[in-house]
Amino acid sequence: MSINCIRTLIEDAQVTHGDKIALVLNEKSMTYSELYTKVNQVAYYLNELNLPKDSRVGVYSNKGIEQVIAILAILSTNYILVPLTKLLKPEQIEYIINDCDIKCIITDKLKLQSIEEISFDGHIVSYETSDKQIPSFEEIFKYYNKPYVCDINGHNNALITYSFGVSGTPKGIVISHRNLIDSARVVSGYLDLKEEDVISGLLIFNLDYGLNQLFCTLYKRATLALHRFILAGDFFNHIIDDSVTIIPLMPINITQMFDEEMQRLPSAELFANVKTITSSGGNVTHKMISECKKLFTNANFYSMHGLTEAFRSTYLDPSQVGIRPDSIGKAISDVELYVINKDGKECGVREVGELIHRGGYIYKGFWNAPEQNEQRFKSIQILKDVINLEGQLTDEIVVASGDYVYKDEEGYFYFVARHDNMIKTRGFRVSPLEIESAVAKNIPQIEQCAIFSIDNELIEEEIIMVYSASSEIAPKEILFELKKHLASYMIPSRVIYKKSLPLIQSDKNKINIDELKKELEI
Repeated sequence: MSINCIRTLIEDAQVTHGDKIALVLNEKSMTYSELYTKVNQVAYYLNELNLPKDSRVGVYSNKGIEQVIAILAILSTNYILVPLTKLLKPEQIEYIINDCDIKCIITDKLKLQSIEEISFDGHIVSYETSDKQIPSFEEIFKYYNKPYVCDINGHNNALITYSFGVSGTPKGIVISHRNLIDSARVVSGYLDLKEEDVISGLLIFNLDYGLNQLFCTLYKRATLALHRFILAGDFFNHIIDDSVTIIPLMPINITQMFDEEMQRLPSAELFANVKTITSSGGNVTHKMISECKKLFTNANFYSMHGLTEAFRSTYLDPSQVGIRPDSIGKAISDVELYVINKDGKECGVREVGELIHRGGYIYKGFWNAPEQNEQRFKSIQILKDVINLEGQLTDEIVVASGDYVYKDEEGYFYFVARHDNMIKTRGFRVSPLEIESAVAKNIPQIEQCAIFSIDNELIEEEIIMVYSASSEIAPKEILFELKKHLASYMIPSRVIYKKSLPLIQSDKNKINIDELKKELEI
C-alpha cells in the first residue's frame, strides 16, 4: 500500500484513534473504528461488482455521514470517484455520466428520482432501502462482514471533479491519490491543525476545497462536524453545539452569515473556541474580514487562492489580512509562482501578467479535453527566460493559470482578471456559454442572448442576461424555464430585453458585450 493515499489514513486512524469521534451530524456520530468498518463493507461490495479497473463511480446525494462513507469507500478501491453536486439538474448529471462513462452511482432516496429521469443503465446503490429492488447501504452493512484488503498506488487516478469551462460544458479535472494526500498535508501544516480540532463540514464535497476538509480531518485524526447551511442561525448553533474550532468558508457563506436582514448576531463569547477561519473560491472584501473578526475574536483569518488545475497556489497570512486585504498572498509550501508577460519574460513589480504555477499540487489534467490541456498544462520551457534550466530537462509540467495578477514590492500577489470571460459567483465558476446554450435550447422565442457579469461585493459577480426577441417575455417566465435546466448559482439575477443587440464589427456572429454595457450603463 502506498503511503500517498487517503486509504492509508483511514487504516492508520482506526488503529491509533479507533475510539475517537471522526464524524458528527446533529445527534449522530461515528468513531474512526466504526467509520473504517463501514467503509470496508461498502468497498467490498463495490469490488464485487467486478467493474473494470479505473471505472468511474459517482456520488450524487445530499450531505451526510453515508456520503462520507461512500467517498472513502470508492477511494479504497481501484475505481475513480466522481462527486456530483446536488445543485446540478438531471440533464447536467447526464452529460457528466456520458463524458466520463460512469458505471455506478451511489445516491439517496431524494436523488433516485432525478437519476430515473435520465438514461443511465449502470449500477445504482442507495443509502436507504427502497421498494425498487436497488441495493442499499443498510443491506450492505447487514450482510457484508468479510475482511477487506486493498492495494492502492499514489500515482493512480483517484478523483474527477467537474467545473464549467469556456466551452460551455463541464470539464472534469483528474486528481491522483498523491494529490489528495499532498493537499491534506500542506493545509494541515500552514493552518497548524491538531487532532483535538473540530472542523466544520459546511462545504459541499463536489470540489477539492470541500473534500480537503474531510482529508485534513483524517490526516490529523481530528473530528469533522457536518452541516448543511440553510439559515445563518442554524449555522451559528452548529458552531456552538459541535464546539467547532476550524471554519472553512466561501465568500458567499460569509455574506449569508452577516445578512443585514438577519436578527441580532450571537455574542462573540459563544465563539471563543474558533481559532481559524479559511476562505477560498472567490475574493473576500475588507467588510467580510472585518465582520468575521468582530464575531470570531480569537480566530485567525486565512484568505486562499487556488486553481482548477492545481489544488492551491497562495494563501495570505493572517498577520497581513488587515494590512493588505486585497492580496491573494504568497506561494504555499512546495510551490513557485511566476508572473510572465506575453513574450515569456518575467514581469516587474506591479506589472500585470499571467500567473504560472510550478511545483507541487498540480493535477493530472482535464478528462477528454485535449484543447484545455494544451492551453493550461505547459512544458517547463515556458519559463526558460525566467529560471535556469540546466541539463535540457523538459519533462516537468507547469500550469499556465489564465489568471492575470501582479506582485508588489514585498512579493505579495494580487489578482486582476481571468484570461477568459468566466464568471465567478457564489464560489463557483460559471461559463456564459453554458447559460446561453440553455436559453437557445429551451426558449426558442429568444433570437439572441448575451450573458455577462457585473461586480457585486456580496457574491463577487452578478450574472446579467440581455436578450432580443420579436416581443418582450416576462422575466419570471424566462427564469422559471432556466431553473429547470441550470444549477441555482447559474441563474441570472437580472433579465433585460432589447429589440436588437450590438454586434462586433469584425465578427457579426459575436455580440459586443462592452458596447452593450455602455448602452445599458452597467
